[in-house]
Amino acid sequence: MTLYNNIGRNKLNSFLLLSVFLIVVIFVAFSVGQIYDIYWLLPVIVVISFIQAFSSYYYSDKIALAVSRAKPLTATENRLVHNLVENIAITAGLPKPDLYIIEDSAPNAFATGRDPEHASLAVTSGLLEKLNKSELEGVLAHEMAHIGNYDIRYMSMVVVLVGIITMISDFAIRMSFYRSGSRSENGGQAQIIILVIGLLLIVLSPIIATFLQLAVSRKREFLADSTGALITRYPQGLAAALKKIATDPEPLEVANKATAHLYIENPIKQPGKKMSWLAKMFSTHPPVEERIEALLKGAGEIG
Repeated sequence: MTLYNNIGRNKLNSFLLLSVFLIVVIFVAFSVGQIYDIYWLLPVIVVISFIQAFSSYYYSDKIALAVSRAKPLTATENRLVHNLVENIAITAGLPKPDLYIIEDSAPNAFATGRDPEHASLAVTSGLLEKLNKSELEGVLAHEMAHIGNYDIRYMSMVVVLVGIITMISDFAIRMSFYRSGSRSENGGQAQIIILVIGLLLIVLSPIIATFLQLAVSRKREFLADSTGALITRYPQGLAAALKKIATDPEPLEVANKATAHLYIENPIKQPGKKMSWLAKMFSTHPPVEERIEALLKGAGEIG
């Protein structure tokens, strides 16, 4: 029952994310239009926002893959990965996703797409080189769990929509500076208001982005770990893989703060630097030690 509740919750979260995004956009456009008598701005921004929201729903996976410099992985290039994914897909009752590879020595992986029928799974070359078969199977099952749980839709949309909100915030503050000094005293007061709104939005945009990422990160990772372990019937494989990925000193070069939450483990690393309690609180991934402990604790139940 937990799995189906999670799928329904993720579908609802996707709808809420789009709704909040459109409300923020409309509010900013209305404020700027009213203060500066740019009445055509609101309908134009609303139309653009709907187009952007539509694009994020249908094309965010392609954007995430392009940003990560992922290339299609053919069966000729790696038959093992294709066979493992095919077996996992059959076991989980899911369609086989399109497979991609990222040429990077850091071991990691992520899944993306709007639903199981339009999903993609990307692995790094480092993951294929550094993990054995059971570990690799655990990682692939984890990512297939994200696909089955509909985590991928929400995670992919976050990447695009957060960037759009930031751009709109930047537009608001630039408009306030552009129209500076061109108003009467009342206009000057309005100028201050829109300046404050613009500044607040610009300051809050990274915070909004962080909370949007955190909203989908922690519970979904634990659930995908347990679902993946149930698929393979071997939690130790995924536990060993997580340890290797987390302790690997190489950061993933193509990753950034907008896409970090997509990966199975945080790809932005600072070797030798211990994470503070505050950093852990705002991390897009739960501590790997807790994930491994949960997997090994559940190994007896699965066995």
